[in-house]
Amino acid sequence: MAEFPSKVSTRTSSPAQGGGAAVSALRPDLGFVRSSLGALMLLQLVLGLLVWALIADTPYHLYPAYGWVIFVAVFVWLVTIVFFMLYLFQLHMKLYMVPWPLVLMIFNVGATVLYITAFITCSASVELTSLKGTRQYNQRAAASFFSCLVMIAYGVSAFFSFQAWRGVGSNAATSQMAGGYA
Repeated sequence: MAEFPSKVSTRTSSPAQGGGAAVSALRPDLGFVRSSLGALMLLQLVLGLLVWALIADTPYHLYPAYGWVIFVAVFVWLVTIVFFMLYLFQLHMKLYMVPWPLVLMIFNVGATVLYITAFITCSASVELTSLKGTRQYNQRAAASFFSCLVMIAYGVSAFFSFQAWRGVGSNAATSQMAGGYA
């Protein structure tokens, strides 16, 4: 058997300050907020918050129609927050194996369809569930109006995300440089 060399240099090191694994700091990409995708997501978040806050301030649990509206508004709002954070902190670039343009397009189309049903349900139920001129009537009518605006915002996002998925108006070099959003 070969002898172990007598002169072996061993070096030990201590972990860097901060305790162990190097984790890159998450920094927000302010260019995303200024992009059309970021601006539309912010608009969807604000309008969606208005819809579910207006409905939640009324006794919606007495009417199943408003239960559906609040479900759609809160669910889509929460998923939009997740996508907003993914794009704001550029986590979509770290998860490169996921086809993000396709995922975003499917979400936006689904959100548009859900908000179409919520808008129709909310609008059709305003007159039936409240007296004209009361606070509840005004809140539910405002929720109907804002749900229409959110529906339009998700429709526009669906159109833009369809174009991004198909690659209309860009090539591989510009889409890489733009970070995946225009």
